Amino acid sequence: MTTNDRIGVGDTDRGKTVRTAAMAVGAVFLLVGILGFIPGITSDYSSMSFAGHSSEAKLLGIFQVSILHNIVHVLFGVVGLALARRTESAVSYLIGGGVIYLVLWIYGLITADTSAANFVPVNTADDWLHFVLGVGMIALGVLGRNAARSTRGAAGPSYG
Repeated sequence: MTTNDRIGVGDTDRGKTVRTAAMAVGAVFLLVGILGFIPGITSDYSSMSFAGHSSEAKLLGIFQVSILHNIVHVLFGVVGLALARRTESAVSYLIGGGVIYLVLWIYGLITADTSAANFVPVNTADDWLHFVLGVGMIALGVLGRNAARSTRGAAGPSYG
């Protein structure tokens, strides 16, 4: 990998789009994790527990959160920002993170909201957000990877 591939120099994409997408996704996760700790933005803040379905705190009054849930969002955001620096790691973050979110979607669908297994915690709104995030992140990663691959060979015409 050349320096141009890493920093997006030149008249082709060279992975800049997928790095930008990973940076945006990471920044949103970081922001959401921080907002989960702010009373008012998170309703029923006083009922927030470290983990488990007993936490009644809800980000924006919709998404059930706990201290663990918020910490996971913050860490996922920090990892996204760090991995967005290189094209390959940005693709891995988006596709790998998307797979993780699809697993969380399935986990939420098969785990009862009041079950002890619901330690994250997740509710129906979280479940469907996880589905959208999973599909969206995988799509961004695949499209970004394909765009980066297609521009690498765009150095000029072939005369042979």
